[in-house]
Amino acid sequence: MDISMILLIIGLISIIASFFIGNYSNKHADELEKVSISLHEETNGLKKRIRIVEEELMIGTQPMTSVNKRKMAPQPKAKPIHNIIISQILSLHSQGYSVNEIAKRSSLSNEEVITVLHSKGVTT
Repeated sequence: MDISMILLIIGLISIIASFFIGNYSNKHADELEKVSISLHEETNGLKKRIRIVEEELMIGTQPMTSVNKRKMAPQPKAKPIHNIIISQILSLHSQGYSVNEIAKRSSLSNEEVITVLHSKGVTT
């Protein structure tokens, strides 16, 4: 037999085999697409949950008691300070940070930090 004849037979066998193997890779492509779609849906669900939690953190401020209101100086149209920030201010004060440093770290003014500290019974 001639070498060209052997190569021709191998080429024909390869072409015929490629038809059967091609379906196998389509199954993997379909599975990969399904996984990609489910991952996208889960990511969107997590984003929605995070957005809800962020909204709850912004809305979930607790009203101050009447005793704390009397201690504070009246401020026109002051936005409420969230409990997490109040905890951060108290923690930083107990660690020895100055009012100016606490104001920088908590993104509040010095007056707001002093007001929070006084409302919690801490002297500066």
